[in-house]
Amino acid sequence: MLKGLYTAYTGMLNEQHRMDVMTNNLANASTNGYKKEGATSQAFRDVLTYKIKDLSEGAGIAKPLGYNNFGVKIGEGYTDYSEGPIRESDSRFDLAISGPGFFEISYTNKAGETSTKYTRDGSFTMDMNGYLVTQDGDYVMGTNNARIRLDPLLDFRVDTSGNIMQGEGNAPVAQIRIRDFEDYNYLSKYGENFYEAVDGARPIDAEDARVHQGYLEGSNISVVTEMVNMINISRAYETNQKVIQTYDSSLEIAVNQLGKL
Repeated sequence: MLKGLYTAYTGMLNEQHRMDVMTNNLANASTNGYKKEGATSQAFRDVLTYKIKDLSEGAGIAKPLGYNNFGVKIGEGYTDYSEGPIRESDSRFDLAISGPGFFEISYTNKAGETSTKYTRDGSFTMDMNGYLVTQDGDYVMGTNNARIRLDPLLDFRVDTSGNIMQGEGNAPVAQIRIRDFEDYNYLSKYGENFYEAVDGARPIDAEDARVHQGYLEGSNISVVTEMVNMINISRAYETNQKVIQTYDSSLEIAVNQLGKL
């Protein structure tokens, strides 16, 4: 068995997976509130070391080798939830969160099913009925677990605690709900820049979050860093490719020339 072929093959698969993740990051470099994704990998020796020290099957019991896999094992994907840069916008409906937390959104899919989603994208607007909604028309939720409705004829102001003031004396008419989670591992990306809580998630009030009206949070992706990663991934892929080409040349010599009379 030519172990080098399998090692190079798994290396190419791993670099291809990393490239897919990286290109998705670059495609969302200008997406409001987007969080960078990454991919991990495990070397064969690390997996082997873990299995050798695994005593869960009991002492003295021989373990079968099973399938003989070489090279790199694709690990888990992860999301970098660090805060992105906050920039000023020209809309009073735009809101940005500094600190931990997410806007709570009442999302309705194409089948008419409603569920709760979370986002850092504060690019909101007002619909024809005066409700504060996302660009796709999903409702922004308030602390009273109700949709936020404003008077379209009056101006409004949002303070750093998420209170919306409108009318005479700038009386609070609603408060935007900002939710956080004890463990972000129980959040999964849903699409359309949303996150959804999975089983085991524990939502909490984001007490340290601050809301800024007239601002938007950008993506936490560094385009320069991603471009450098692209070069490194391409070179690593080419290196594994050359290993396979070298083995191919060796096999050709072995088949066509060795043993000739």
